[in-house]
Amino acid sequence: MHILLIHQAFASLDEAGGTRHYEMARFLVSRGHQVTIIASPVSYLTGKPQQQKVRWLTRQQPEPGMTVLRAYTYPALHRSFFHRLISFFSFMVSSLLAGFSVKQVDLVWGTSPPIFQGVTAWMLARLKGARFLFEVRDLWPAFAVAAGVLRNPLLIRLSEGLEQFLYRHADRVVVNSPGFIEHVSSRGAHWVELVPNGADPAMFDLHEDGADIRQQWGLKDEFVVLYAGAHGLSNDLEVVLDSARILSDAPHIRFVLVGDGKEKPRLIRRADEMGLKNILFMPPVAKKEMGEVFSAVDACLAILKPLEWYKTTYPNKVFDYMAAGKPVVLAIDGVIREVVESHGAGIAVPPGNPQALAQAVRRLAADPQTAREMGLAGRKAVQNCYNRQQFSLHLAEIIEEMRF
Repeated sequence: MHILLIHQAFASLDEAGGTRHYEMARFLVSRGHQVTIIASPVSYLTGKPQQQKVRWLTRQQPEPGMTVLRAYTYPALHRSFFHRLISFFSFMVSSLLAGFSVKQVDLVWGTSPPIFQGVTAWMLARLKGARFLFEVRDLWPAFAVAAGVLRNPLLIRLSEGLEQFLYRHADRVVVNSPGFIEHVSSRGAHWVELVPNGADPAMFDLHEDGADIRQQWGLKDEFVVLYAGAHGLSNDLEVVLDSARILSDAPHIRFVLVGDGKEKPRLIRRADEMGLKNILFMPPVAKKEMGEVFSAVDACLAILKPLEWYKTTYPNKVFDYMAAGKPVVLAIDGVIREVVESHGAGIAVPPGNPQALAQAVRRLAADPQTAREMGLAGRKAVQNCYNRQQFSLHLAEIIEEMRF
């Protein structure tokens, strides 16, 4: 089959960000399928283009059977919500036009967020007489409304209408968290499949010692807690700064925040104003280099704002942390907490509570043996229950069934 994926935030192993779709596309190619991806040349994490000048269309072939078309996208993703919308709409249009040139497509795979690229995927599927698979990676616009990003009542109604339209017109809907199933089913999806987030343990070598990375960070024997990923409004990293202040009496504990996002400059300014010496801000790292980063740390942090909707999420970073054999400090409630606690893979704390977060970090730093045992338990859980290879096989079987 020839599968066309429309995904603005698609990232390869050479880029920073989630690589779920690259890994799954590669698996589909290994089963004899051809995969074409239409993506943005502007990083969804940093908001910066890959090249100085954003071109109309560029073509890449990272490996045989996989083609990536980078379609023009307005390069001001992190300037404001208005500019973010322009960026989304620009990709919706450019990806549609680029999609016209892709021939003999059997299935179009759309993914949200941003939800607007789902419109492109639906239109291309109908125009090409192909099946339409719609993947839901978070519940937009519900998350945006809960976070206070989307407030206009008319835009909310239009967005909810678009969401329901795509659910109803998809041949199948795929969700990456069990917490999403009820929501999409109640809004018109007639066939929902769960292909959860997970990780590939083979990407993270437990035998690396991370000494070079620690040297680059100016660290030696400190207990290091890593946050890796987006620095956005939803990530609640203000709480990490407050926890770092509480832990200022424990100089052997350090936080390292690796990544980028709209909130990063403000967080750096606030950390300076607070006089924090126990927190480092580092640039994003390509996925293929994250194994070395993980080897340099002692625990990993996943955090979101204390919103009811976020209890439905399966954050991909949690599974990467577990696959790397690191104990998880989890400041997220709901279904992902059930994963971490049921496998003994870390410590869960109430989101939005810097005192509880600081206490959990102290506990791990004071008992490194237990921390190591939690990390190994998490890795075992990924190997047995949340292995991306197994989930990629399930996705491939869904796609192959849709051919008939």
